[in-house]
This record gives sequence, structure tokens and C-alpha cells, in this order.
Amino acid sequence: QVQLVESGGGLVQAGGSLRLSCAASGYTFTDYGMGWFRQAPGKEREFVAVISWSSRATYYADSVKGRFTISRDNAKNTVYLQMNSLKPEDTAVYYCARGYGRIQSSYDSWGQGTQVTVSS
Repeated sequence: QVQLVESGGGLVQAGGSLRLSCAASGYTFTDYGMGWFRQAPGKEREFVAVISWSSRATYYADSVKGRFTISRDNAKNTVYLQMNSLKPEDTAVYYCARGYGRIQSSYDSWGQGTQVTVSS
């Protein structure tokens, strides 16, 4: 069965960096794009970034553009989210998902999430 397992979350000061990883298994990784979403307390889950299967196309939410970078290593069945210049408003549970697009209904499998907390 499809499994997506996120890791790399934690507590970081504003201005710091974190790299999230999402290890995929149970399917042919290169058949799908991969996305990252996040959900802050009391808010709806929102799109963060997406990458095509070949890495040729990437798209970002305006709120993270220029600070976050999505990448993937198809040999390792892993997608990454490098987060730099973190802000307190980036605090959220971050989820990786299988699919492609900016809306949640474009994704059919989700990880359990990893907590990112940015202190001011």
C-alpha cells in the first residue's frame, strides 16, 4: 500500500532553516508528482509547493516563494522541502501528498504530517 512518511520537523528560531523529507513507498514514485501542504492551528490546510515527476516543473504558494525549495530524488523515492528564512507564521503541521496541483482534491495519498514550530 502507499506510504508517505515525513520527517525533519522541529523547533527553530525565526530566520532559521529546516529541511523536511518525505519517503514514499508502495508505488512507482516516478508516476506521480508530489506536493507539500501545511495546516496551522485553527486554519485550513493550505498548499505550499508541488513538483512534477521529472522535477522540471515546480510551483509555490506566494507566501513561501523565494524562501522554500521543493526537490525530489527519484532514486531514493524521496521528496524534500528546504525551508529558509523561516517566520513564525510558517508554524504548522506539514504534510506531503501524492499528486499534482494546488488543490487538495488533486492528491490521493497523504502522510501523517510533521510539526514545524518557528519561534520569534
